[in-house]
Amino acid sequence: MEPIEIKVLDKGFVRLINFLGGDETVVLAARVSTGKGLKGEEQDKKLIHYLMKHRHETPFEHSVFQFHISCPLFVARQWFRHRIASYNERSGRYVEYQDEFYLPERLRVQAKSNKQASEFGEIPNEPELIKMIQETYDLVYERYKKLLAAGVARELARAILPLSLYTQFYWTINARSLMNFINLRADAGAQWEIRQYAEAIAKIFKAKMPWTWEAFVQYVWRGENPAITV
Repeated sequence: MEPIEIKVLDKGFVRLINFLGGDETVVLAARVSTGKGLKGEEQDKKLIHYLMKHRHETPFEHSVFQFHISCPLFVARQWFRHRIASYNERSGRYVEYQDEFYLPERLRVQAKSNKQASEFGEIPNEPELIKMIQETYDLVYERYKKLLAAGVARELARAILPLSLYTQFYWTINARSLMNFINLRADAGAQWEIRQYAEAIAKIFKAKMPWTWEAFVQYVWRGENPAITV
């Protein structure tokens, strides 16, 4: 299949590189217990809605997505908490990191209603502060390169790099676990940066499994995000 890619943040992306299954695979997995197969679009779609409404979720595990992800390290560390999936990440022990750091277009303030959250607001001298962030990246990366040039091992030199550094990883996940990821990370309570990735993944999920997506939004999704619609 041709990869599907969506750009995210300033330098990141979500790229679907493999897909196994689909809505009809869910139907076949559910009906195998009765020895029956597909019965036509109307009845098959109705079955998916029944499964979702009553939380009979194991048939959805037979559809699998494989993504190539590029995101800042601090986003990846939140992402990897979703453990019912397979991950393989780029290693700074084996390769030299490129000069790729996440630079936000806007800064956020601490949310008044939630101690762990943030919100967009007025910050004095915001352009100067963003410039300061970029200058910090330039300095740290310059010193990282100097350490490597001096013969310091990659696995040690990388210790000075900040969490804004972009990493890449492969992520293989079944549709059931993917819906859990979207439920948590596309919600307004999730950090803004990972929410952008969850929204991109939701678009791909909707395109590949439209019946499942419709049922998910109707029966399972309880978050707040205008981007999550049927």
